[in-house]
Formats: sequence, C-alpha cells, structure tokens
Amino acid sequence: MSGIPHDHYEPKTGAEKWLHSRLPVVGLIYDTIMIPTPKNLNWWWIWGIVLAFCLVLQIVTGIILVMHYTPHVDLAFASVEHIMRNVNGGHMIRYVHMNGASLFFVAVYIHIFRGLFYGSYKAPREITWIIGMLIYILMMGTAFMGYVLPWGQMSFWGATVITGLFGAIPLVGEPIQTLLLGGPAVDNATLNRFFSLHYLLPFVIAGLVIVHIWAFHTTGNNNPTGVDVRKGSKEEAEKDTLPFWPYFVIKDFLGLAVVLVVFWAIVGFMPNYLGHPDNYIPANPLVTPAHIVPEWYFLPFYAILRAFTGEVWVVQFASFVTGGIVDAKFFGVLAMFGAIIAMALAPWLDTSSVRSGKYRPQFKWWFLLLVIDFFALMWLGAMPAEEPFATFSLIASTYWFAYFFVILPLLGVIEKPDAMPATIEEDFNAHYGKKSEATPAE
Repeated sequence: MSGIPHDHYEPKTGAEKWLHSRLPVVGLIYDTIMIPTPKNLNWWWIWGIVLAFCLVLQIVTGIILVMHYTPHVDLAFASVEHIMRNVNGGHMIRYVHMNGASLFFVAVYIHIFRGLFYGSYKAPREITWIIGMLIYILMMGTAFMGYVLPWGQMSFWGATVITGLFGAIPLVGEPIQTLLLGGPAVDNATLNRFFSLHYLLPFVIAGLVIVHIWAFHTTGNNNPTGVDVRKGSKEEAEKDTLPFWPYFVIKDFLGLAVVLVVFWAIVGFMPNYLGHPDNYIPANPLVTPAHIVPEWYFLPFYAILRAFTGEVWVVQFASFVTGGIVDAKFFGVLAMFGAIIAMALAPWLDTSSVRSGKYRPQFKWWFLLLVIDFFALMWLGAMPAEEPFATFSLIASTYWFAYFFVILPLLGVIEKPDAMPATIEEDFNAHYGKKSEATPAE
C-alpha cells in the first residue's frame, strides 16, 4: 500500500494547464478526494457523507416545496394539503423532506458523540469542532422554523412556547421576542419571518460545511487511536494513510446505501411515525393542546429547560444572588443553551493528554452514562411536566453538566490510560494485517 501516490494535482494536457493557471478548481477537487486519510478509520466515520447527503436532500426538496407553499396564516395549512393531495409526487417530496430532517439529526448526533468519544475536538482541531457546533445550532434553528411552516396546532403552539423563552431574558428579552414575532403574538408576520429564515439558513449551513471540511483537511482527520499521522517522511506518512478515493469513498457510499434502505422504508411505510397528530389540525390560537411536545431531536434540551423550576435550590440561590433577575424561566433558558455550550467547550474542559477514549478505561464508563443520559433526557422531554418525571429530568440534567464541567476535567488528572499503539500503521496491522501462521499441533 505504501506505493499509492498522495501527490498534489499536476495538470498534464494543454487545456488542463490553461484552466489550472486561471481557476484551479480541478486541482482543488482532486486534492480533496485524494487527501491522505488515516487508514484505520472505522464505520463511525461514515456519517459525514450521510450529513452531506441530507443537506443536499433538504435543500433540493425544500426548493420544490417552496414552489407550492403559501406563507400566510390563512393559506399555509391549505397549501400544505394541496402539496399532499394535488401536486404530482407532492406527498412523497414532503415526506422525504420531513423525515430527511430526522435523518439529518440522527446523523449529526452520532457524528457529535463519535467526536466526543474519540476526542476529535482536541488540538489542533478546536476550530473544526466549534464550526461543527455552529452548524448544529443553525440546524436546530432551521428545523424549528420549518416545523412552524405547516401551521398546524403543534406548529403554532410550539412557536408560541419557544419564542416566549426569549421574553424571559432580562432587559433585552421583550424587544428580541417582538423582533422574532413581528408583533405582540405569533401571527402572519411570524410565519413570514420563519419562512424566510428557513429558506435562507440551509445555504448558510452549506457555506459553514465547506469551511468545516476545509478546516479538518488542513489539520488532518482524526482516527480511532487518536495518534497523528507520521510527518517524518513521505514514506512513513503513506504507511499510515490511504487516499480518500477510492477506499473511503466506496466505504462511505456503502454505509450511505444501508442508511438509505432504512430511510426509504420509513418514508414509504411509516412517514408520520415521528410526527405529531395534532399538526394535522389547523392552527387555532383559542385552543391549547393538552401536551405541547417539540420534535424528537429537541426533546433532550427541552427536558433540561423544564427541569429547573422555582423549587430547585440552584434556581432559588441564583434568584437570591441576582435580586430576582434570574427567575426559574430565565434559568431554564440559560440551562438549555448552556447544555449546548458545554459540548462546544469540550476542547478546553477535557484535560487528558490522551485523545481517544478507546484507551481511557474510566472515561468509557462515564461516557456510556452520558449516552444513556441523553436518551433518558429525550424520553423525559416527551413526558408531562409532573412527578416523577420532573425529578428524573433534574437528575439527568445535573449529570449532563457534571460530565462536562466536573468529570471531564477530573478524569484527565486521576485517570491512568491504557497503552497506545505507536503509529496508525501498527493499529491497522493489529486489526487487519496478516496473521502469523499457527504452529502445527504436535
């Protein structure tokens, strides 16, 4: 494998040289797909291409849906029904777009937790991690605004609840809320604002994705061992890496094909499984649903938002110290956004000198608890805001913050890591290299 070239693009024909000297786009594409990639990447690394596919899918289907959607409170719900009933293939396009958002978030959560386990946020990849978290925040905003557009009951009341959170911010909250709503309450101006932003933000996300890819192509890709590619010589580097094309492209497409089999099965046979039946009822400001539930990918942070009530001592203490400025509602908003910021700060909170969790025995158990905690918060976010769910939500929220702000810094001090391979080649050969021939039994 060491003879495989990792060289940069060199134009050969006259036309290639002419184009390359004026617009080196072919060289850029070549260098991107032929980038030396650690050859021990496992199947957790396929989700990048799934995310890229989802972004393109959402933009393409979104553009088609916009051709038939009417952003007006009196016509929005009917226009969605028109798409479902009268537009050729409209029901399929809408179901693909709707479930594509869920696939997008499945992929991004796996992508994030893979990064948290293998230490992809550690130096020199801090900027790559921060850009990824910005993409995630924009995804959440785009998905929320898209959920409002059908103008069903859950759309309307979800918008009312979420935009109401901004009103809890002292001094500037009410002006921000009015700016979002376009008036004193959720109405036609709100729908137009959300429609415009929902259409615009995916292109901002696409731009950030390009910067994200550029960032990790500059620093190099992380790998399951966390060991860097050797830079002593070209020969040593080539022993640790393979070109992205064809090896990892084919592997990524195989993973994408398996994911899409499941995705199309859901779109074809159970497209409304992840939706809410109340959203097939036209929005009515006079009738409040019995239980307002956001989409599943918001539920963990929705549970954290609701966990910090006025009865929690931390909230009472914060209110006392600030003279009542930080009340329960504002504290919940701080906790919800703080839970995302905690992930973004992982590069500076993790004090371990070992990058990959694969060689950190204590870290593995705490990280497993974090994954379980995330699913517990997701379940609790869908439950009513009553006991015992309120207490469980508080416990799960406490562990989330404790993991990032207490456990992660302490583990770097007290944990004794396992022995690591010296090179990526050594790790690769240990898993996929030739086995020594067994000695015949006497």
